[in-house]
Amino acid sequence: MGYGLSSKMLVNLVDGWAQAKNVFPGSVLWTLDGDRTVQTTVAGVMAVKGRDAVEVVTDHTTFVASPDLLLATPDGWTHASDAAGMTVAWTYARKLCRERLTIRPGYDFGYFVGATCADGTVHKNYVSLIVNDEGFASRYAAALTACTGRSARLEPVTRPSGYLKRHVAGFRVRVVSSYLADLVRQYVGGDAHHMRQEFPRVVLRDVATFTGFMDGYADGDGCRVRWGGFQGRVVASANVPFLREWAPIIGARFTPDMQGRASRLYISDRWLSRDTYGPEQHPLQLNEAEWVKVREVRPRPALGTKPFTFYSYRLEPHPTFLVNGHLVREPW
Repeated sequence: MGYGLSSKMLVNLVDGWAQAKNVFPGSVLWTLDGDRTVQTTVAGVMAVKGRDAVEVVTDHTTFVASPDLLLATPDGWTHASDAAGMTVAWTYARKLCRERLTIRPGYDFGYFVGATCADGTVHKNYVSLIVNDEGFASRYAAALTACTGRSARLEPVTRPSGYLKRHVAGFRVRVVSSYLADLVRQYVGGDAHHMRQEFPRVVLRDVATFTGFMDGYADGDGCRVRWGGFQGRVVASANVPFLREWAPIIGARFTPDMQGRASRLYISDRWLSRDTYGPEQHPLQLNEAEWVKVREVRPRPALGTKPFTFYSYRLEPHPTFLVNGHLVREPW
């Protein structure tokens, strides 16, 4: 019995995609290693005839394979013929060829995340910041470049002011990268809208990163204050859960505004001496693996006298590969 894909099914190559019959030794395929997409190389190809196949129908596609082809599930590997109703590992195939960024932790990374949470915009395929303060925009651009390696520059723009009833001059920093946009959404819990974003605990990895986060957020939605024995900054947001999660990390009291206005969080210059901060380690890189449901597995016998041709591959260093984004492998 064959263990692979039928000849016309699409395999995700690093250079694009190809039908299973057009994959040759030396071809480089995409696969998943845990949460990350990685590359694996075809060391050998085998074609086997067979009369029995199954049609696997998932939330995203349908493909025809040998009944014994293995699919990755949360509980381990399962044969394609037994996968109906299960969830299987998958990644968005159209995003496989995009540029992946290496994130550098530290002050600049924290500043970028903090400023984005305060004043940034995270769209489907870009991250931007539009502000009136040229100095703030310059610091944001420098931090973004330092922590991602992507060049960011200032662009003069104009935008309407509801208070002044006219257009005012401003500055925009915009980097087109769906990877970076997805990464920021991951940091803030999946939704980067300022009213729904969660506190990005990824910035707690060290004091430098957390300090950068607070500086970036305060540059966007804060200011320095001083009265009595207090010296520090105050930040404002209508996202109460965000501020409530932030407060105990710096040993601050937080009382939400009960009249529907923006709430305030006071950040003392002596926050670190309160010993309420503790480092946490969270993934810096994007989790590219997801789960999709197998809706149906249909028997697909060969018609007439012509059997199926199943193509299987010997791969190095990873024994797995992607079929239209779905993680598969041959039996051991």
